[in-house]
Amino acid sequence: MGDLGLLGLIHLAIWVYAVIQIFGSSASTTEKVLWIIIVAALPLIGIIAWYFMGPGSPKK
Repeated sequence: MGDLGLLGLIHLAIWVYAVIQIFGSSASTTEKVLWIIIVAALPLIGIIAWYFMGPGSPKK
């Protein structure tokens, strides 16, 4: 497996983790759906945005 395959698996694992966290959050259904669309449509940027601003994001 090449480097791109490993990076793809890491990205997939992070994406699955994000979706599981979104589903498990206390956000409304609409917010959950919007975050999943953002994470799916903008793979890297969406995951970063979700991490800092999404439901269940780290509190300051």
